[in-house]
This record gives sequence, C-alpha cells and structure tokens, in this order.
Amino acid sequence: MKIYDVLIVGAGPCGLSCGIEAQRQGLTYAVLDKGSITESIRRYPVDMTFFSSADNIAIGDVPFTSLNLRPSRVEALKYYRKVVDHFQLNVHIFTEVENIEQSEGLFVLQTNQGTYRTKKIVLAIGYYDIPRELGVPGEELSHVIHYYDEPYRYTGTNAVVVGGANSAVETALDLYRNGVNVTLVHIFEGIDKTAKYWIVPDLENRIKKGEVQSYFNSEVTEITEKEVKIKNLQTGETQSLPADFVFLMIGYHPDAKFLRKVGIRLNGEMLIPEINSDTFESNVPGIYLGGSVIGGEETKKIFIENGKLHARPIMQDIKQKLSERMASNA
Repeated sequence: MKIYDVLIVGAGPCGLSCGIEAQRQGLTYAVLDKGSITESIRRYPVDMTFFSSADNIAIGDVPFTSLNLRPSRVEALKYYRKVVDHFQLNVHIFTEVENIEQSEGLFVLQTNQGTYRTKKIVLAIGYYDIPRELGVPGEELSHVIHYYDEPYRYTGTNAVVVGGANSAVETALDLYRNGVNVTLVHIFEGIDKTAKYWIVPDLENRIKKGEVQSYFNSEVTEITEKEVKIKNLQTGETQSLPADFVFLMIGYHPDAKFLRKVGIRLNGEMLIPEINSDTFESNVPGIYLGGSVIGGEETKKIFIENGKLHARPIMQDIKQKLSERMASNA
C-alpha cells in the first residue's frame, strides 16, 4: 500500500494551498475531502459575494479575475477548480476520514473509500460543517434551517432570521426582496460591527421603514411548528412571532469532537487547538493544523486570505523533518 509523505484533510482553499506547496516541496501527497472541491463554498448562498477581493483569495500565485471588485460564489467555485486542474492536484473527493490511528511510525487513516497511510497529516477542515445551536426546544424541527441557499422557496411566507452578522443580514435582505415577511431576532443591541459595511445600511433602512421587523436584545426561548417565542433581555417581556421558516444564522464551529479524538488539545473557552505558532504542528507530533480550524471558536480570525499562508511553513517543516528522518536512518 502506498505511503504518502503527507495527507491533507480538507479541499478548501487552505487545503488546496497545502497541496500546491507539498507539490512544490517535492512531497508525495493527497488531498482528501468528504465532499467536493471547496465544498463549503459550494454550500454558500447561491448569490453570495465575498468580503475579500479576488486577489486576496487567490492561491498558488494563480491570478483570479472577477467581473467585480468582490468575486461571487460561482466565480470562486470555477476559479478553485481551474487551480486544481492547473496544478493537477491529487485530490480525492467524497472521501471522508472516519478515524486516525498510529502504527509503526505511520498515521493510518480509515476512510469511507479505504485505508490511507502517511508520515504526516495536515488537518485543514475548517468550521462550516457544524452549525452553532441555540439549545432551545424545537430547534430540531424540519422548518429550522442552518444553511441558507436561495429565497424562492419561501416567497409569501413568514420567516424569522436569528443572528446579526453577515449570514443573517444577507439572508434577511434576500428574503425580503423576494416577497418574504421577514423578522430579525438578535441577542445583541444592534447589527454586528463585523458585518459587511456595504450591506448594513441597507438592512438598517429596511428596519426603519418597517419593511423588516427587528427584535434586538432578544433571545429565542422556543420554536414551535408555526411560531418563535422570544424574550427581551432588558425588560423580560416575552412574545410569539409567526414563523413558517426559521433561519438560525448564528455561525458555525470546528469539529472539536474529532480533534480531541485524534489527540489534539483544545484550550480555554474558545477551544483553541494547541499548535506551534511557527510551524502549525499540533501537540500530536506529525499532525499539523491549517486554515480557520486553528482559530477554534474564534471563527472570525482566520479567513482564506490569511489561512492560505499557513501552507508554506507547514510544508517546509514537514520537508525538513522528513529529510532529517531519512538522514538519521541512512
């Protein structure tokens, strides 16, 4: 069975950057992903545009041209696939890593497509797979949605959008513009300051005109088949909002359970993985972390534009350590 120098788990922009750098370092590698290439981006809202400019999310020194200053989801999907083709990256899609063990100095990865063996591992698994939960009754109901796609299914209905950052703002605006009666509920006193500055005034104006109803300083206490029950955190007042659909746009977080399973220590309330800040090697020798997964619950710190920069130091360290191992065994 083939033994790789390094296996990269995750085929997002940061994982692909690691694949490119592994190739440049002359390492044998494969990039594994349980979905398609850049699966998280594929699952973004259909008409989403990035906060970053095209050149900031370009990888591998391959130019990314866009019709606008900020590229669209579709443009990004096409670009990253072209990058994979350009470098002829060894990407194994729909290959889910189910377990990682160590045996005779190697890592053994059990996947739904068979067993892989490797000397080193890079986990570039992001955080988009696991949505945050409110922990309230009714959250599991079928009309409660964590991933927004497009508005057309919901025209003519009552929708409650929970949250106040980018996803919530964009979801509320898109639903409103396509004939949905939208109510926004957010636990804080206003829209998040980190939201895209060019869309915030739009939602604020819709709220001022009464076109989108809003309840700030309010938390959801229960979700039923037709209503969302909320409580004002300042006054204690409770009320029920009509809701045919509920969009919980409150963010996502890394797979802490999986990270702990493979032995990675997570520190503090934010569950920050323990890594070497220079090489990105974790407390488990031979397992590296790259991209947004290293931010733990602080998911707003690492993006494509800075996460992609992890690839070079990771692969340089792997190359050096493998060279040292070879020399010691000679």
